[in-house]
Parts: sequence; structure tokens; C-alpha cells
Amino acid sequence: MIRKANTNDIPVLMDLLAQVLDLHHEGRPDIFRENAVKYSSEQLQEILLDQKRPIFVAMDDEGDVQGYAFCIFMQTFFNSILTPIKTMYIDDLCVEKNHRGQGIGRELFEHVKYYAKGYECYNLTLNVWACNKDAIAFYEKMGLAVQRATMEQIL
Repeated sequence: MIRKANTNDIPVLMDLLAQVLDLHHEGRPDIFRENAVKYSSEQLQEILLDQKRPIFVAMDDEGDVQGYAFCIFMQTFFNSILTPIKTMYIDDLCVEKNHRGQGIGRELFEHVKYYAKGYECYNLTLNVWACNKDAIAFYEKMGLAVQRATMEQIL
């Protein structure tokens, strides 16, 4: 089952956010801090109240949260080169490490896609770090293609 997150979910959201940050730190310790926190509990409370930043959680039959999708409605206005489209941006998608590979991520992704279509979004976007090969493979299976790429040369 997938539903919008609420304040009771904050502790498990914090745990899952930590899993994502650990994965990123492992892949790019030169960029991501060890034991960092993306959002504080207070920030999560604010995000949960923001209609432009829905958070969805996937639950098992016992009601335990097994994953989340942090989303942001974005829209381009008054840009001389870009068309004014509404986008659903997936800021973060995570499945608890012991439950990966069971279709939970796919369910979350499909739910976000359906939700975005209901709000007449033109597209669904996200960023993924090159070091996260499993996430890249997952998103390709979900039908995503590269829209643009950030490249780097470490100096």
C-alpha cells in the first residue's frame, strides 16, 4: 500500500534517508559527508505540510514503512528558451535495504507517475549519481532516459 507520509513517519523517514546518504558516501566520499543528515525532523515536518512537496511511503501488510518517494512539483515560467511545463521531480526514492528487489520501488515509482499525471504534469524527472549503478539500472527499467548529464573532472 502506498499513501502520503505523515508526521508519524518521520523516524522511519530519517532512517531511510540515512541509508541513502550512507550509500552516496560510500560511492563518493569526496562529495558526501559521513553520517550526514539531509533533513532534520523539523524540516521534515515543514515538508509534510507543503502541498508542492508530497512524500509517499510504501507500507507492508503490517503497516511498516518499507520505502519512500520525496517529490517536488516544479514549473518553468517566464523563460526565454524553455516551454512552460509542469514537472514532477523525484527528489529522493528509497526502499529499505532489506526489502530491495521485491517490487516496492516500482510500486512507488508508478504511484508517483500516476499522481503526477493527475496533476497534468508533462514529465517526471530525477537526478541519479553515476556511482549508484543499481539506481541507474532501476530507473532505466522504469523507462527513464537521460535528459541531460552533469560531467566532471576532478582537479
